[in-house]
Amino acid sequence: MWERIRRALLNSLSTTFLHVWKWVQAFWRKNGLLTLSMLSVATGCLLGFLLRALELTELEKQYFAFPGELLMRMLKMLILPLITSSLMSGLATMDSKACGKMGVITITYYLWTTFMAVTVGIILVVSIHPGAAAQKDDYSVGKVVLSSADALLDLIRNMFPSNLIEASFQQYRTVLVPVVKSHGFPKIPGKSLSFIYFAPDDENPEIHRPVFLELTPSPEMTYKTLPGTSNEMNVLGIVIFSATIGLLLGKMGERGTPLVNVCQCLNEAVMKIVSMAVWYFPFGIVFLIAGKILDMEDPSVIGQKLGLYAITVVSGLVIHGLILLPLLFVLITRKNPFAFIQGILQALLIALATSSSSATLPITLKCLLENNGIDRRVARFVLPVGATINMDGTALYEAVAAIFIAQVNEYDLDLGQIITISITATAASIGAAGIPQSGLVTMVIVLTSVGLPTDDITLIIAVDWALDRFRTMTNVLGDALAAGIIAHVCEKDFAPKPPTQDPVSNTDKSPSVETSHLHPKDNVIEMIEETLFDQTGVHYNICQV
Repeated sequence: MWERIRRALLNSLSTTFLHVWKWVQAFWRKNGLLTLSMLSVATGCLLGFLLRALELTELEKQYFAFPGELLMRMLKMLILPLITSSLMSGLATMDSKACGKMGVITITYYLWTTFMAVTVGIILVVSIHPGAAAQKDDYSVGKVVLSSADALLDLIRNMFPSNLIEASFQQYRTVLVPVVKSHGFPKIPGKSLSFIYFAPDDENPEIHRPVFLELTPSPEMTYKTLPGTSNEMNVLGIVIFSATIGLLLGKMGERGTPLVNVCQCLNEAVMKIVSMAVWYFPFGIVFLIAGKILDMEDPSVIGQKLGLYAITVVSGLVIHGLILLPLLFVLITRKNPFAFIQGILQALLIALATSSSSATLPITLKCLLENNGIDRRVARFVLPVGATINMDGTALYEAVAAIFIAQVNEYDLDLGQIITISITATAASIGAAGIPQSGLVTMVIVLTSVGLPTDDITLIIAVDWALDRFRTMTNVLGDALAAGIIAHVCEKDFAPKPPTQDPVSNTDKSPSVETSHLHPKDNVIEMIEETLFDQTGVHYNICQV
């Protein structure tokens, strides 16, 4: 009897263990990588704060962050082949009408959500007024920055790169060179340039000796603009070129098919590389985040100066990313947005670690295709374009930072200036490259549009590295939700259309359809068909092999 009870218990335990093991296996296959990535983010934060007590040298910090540097290099390596192959193959396989409709909807949606983000940021920064708690340093290092006109012209120049090979690793950027306008002190007739000062004698302080000093004022400096480059990939120029080639390949028909096949094969190969590389990401994330925390200044000092400003930016990003964008997703698609967001959590964690929407692009594309089932043609178009021009988080951040700097300097902005900031932040975010801390570059355009001092950008640099990660997550989230919305709106345009023509109409129309793709030798075959039909009365279908 006891033997039967023991066997029954063993059987029940083994069955339960088998069910648990199968559940663990299924969970690991589905969420294993996501779980490891979440644990790596927490481990990186904990390790970074613990190692700050050791006060490592700069060289030791560099060695420690090396695995994280490898992660960034892996992701950046995949950006160029992924963008070119995705856009070329995606647009070439679309109908021109459907492609045009999707392009208009995509750009309109991106501009609208960016303007929404700017509006949220302005409302929060005006309500909370974080500039009252911040104090401006007594000293500031003057730095010459580009005017908004030069920055805008650089954006347009980068849209049309003069060298595509160079565009893969460099951007055009205007350089300011100082020029001395006047030399020395102007000669004034009848007046001496020397000034007499009386200084006490070293031996007898009561005696004052005259000291002659010639005062020369600093020369007047002007700046001229010269063409220059910066070592960043020109993503905007590559996107425009790839989209143009893709559209033209689709119109070329069969002649463009070989190149389209090459692009599709390249895209699939890149995605296979991504599938293999993602298993290194949890390890790299630990050292990437811990290395950034080691380079951070004293958190308590930063919190006192810029804590309220950071809370304002993060609150705006949370409202925009977790309330407004999901609400827009629900209204248009009638689907659960948080189930959709769950499918892209891996991409959001990579965005948090790398603070680069372009580097996160391979992972976002993989998540949308495998987890959320988005149409390949939609994802291949919407995501590269979104990684270039859709910067909701950056636009919100720039609007908040501009008004924060105005509050620190006690400038009262009127309604017209606030509207100018909103429009300029929306436009400037489009030109922000998908690289870490690119918002600081385009911030100059926003500040100069309302006459704010550009030197005060240094006020927010201390927390920019952390806020940059949260706004990159918002950018990636906006791109992914846009892909889901546009896939739903354009679902009918990309649905496969069954053939509805009858065989008679097909035979009547087939010669006219094929004539546009005929080779010069095909005309001979066509003449042979007509001759045989005239002689025998029987229609022969002759095809070239």
